[in-house]
Amino acid sequence: MNNDIIIQVSDLTKRYDGIIAVDHINFEVKKGEVFGFLGPNGAGKTTTLRMLTGLSKPTEGNASILGLSIKTKITAIKKHIGVVPEISNLYDELSAMDNLIFMAQLYGIPADLAQKRAQELLKAFRLYERKDSLFRTFSRGMKRALTIATALIHNPEILFLDEPTVGLDVVAARSLRNLIANLRQQGKTIFLTTHYLEEADLLCDRVAILVKGRVLAIDEPLSLKAKTDKKSLEEAFMKITGLEPEILAIEKGK
Repeated sequence: MNNDIIIQVSDLTKRYDGIIAVDHINFEVKKGEVFGFLGPNGAGKTTTLRMLTGLSKPTEGNASILGLSIKTKITAIKKHIGVVPEISNLYDELSAMDNLIFMAQLYGIPADLAQKRAQELLKAFRLYERKDSLFRTFSRGMKRALTIATALIHNPEILFLDEPTVGLDVVAARSLRNLIANLRQQGKTIFLTTHYLEEADLLCDRVAILVKGRVLAIDEPLSLKAKTDKKSLEEAFMKITGLEPEILAIEKGK
C-alpha cells in the first residue's frame, strides 16, 4: 500500500433487509488530508463511517486503515482512530474534565498522562474555564467541541467526524470549523461526513459525492468546479448528481 494512503476502501457494501445502503464504493484517503463525504441525508454517509469504525459489519467488500483490515483487525484499528458521532456519546452527569478522564481510562492511558492531556485539550478547545461544569450545562457548540476533544484523548492519527456542525448556530459552526482546520494543520487525517456544501468547500482537500449509496465523483472541490464549468461546489454538485441543492438542506451563512 502506498505510504500516503491511510484508508483504502474496496467495493464496500452494506445491505439492510435487501435494501442497499452502500453500494460497492471505492475510495482512498491520504495521510494528513481532510476527506469529505458529501451527500444528502440517507445517501449512506453514516453507514460508511460506521463500517470503517467497527460499529457495523460490511455485507461485501472490505477496507483497510493503516494497512489493517476492518474485518479482522478492528480492535487494533480503534487504537489509532477517534470517532465523533452525530449525537454526542458523553455523559451528562459528568464534568468536562471527568468525561475526558473517563475516556482516557477506556484507552488505558496512565492517570498522570490522562490528566495532562485532558488539561491540554480543554485549553486548546477553549473549555478550560468550564472544566468542572457538568456536560449537560454546555451549549450545543461546547458539547460538540468537548465530544471532539474526548475523541482525541488517545492522540489518534485519524479522526472520523459525522456531521460535526449539524444543529449548531452560525457562530458555533464557524468556531468548530476553525478547530477542524487547526487539527489538519497538526497533521491529523480527518474523515468528515456532511450535507453542507459550503462546509465541504471550506474544509476539505478532497470530497466524495455520495448519492443513494454510490460514489458519483471524487476530487478536490476546485477541480470538481473546473470539470463542471461551475463557480460553486453547489452548482457542481447539481450538475454531477442532477439533484437540487435544497435536498441537502443547505443552511446559508453557516
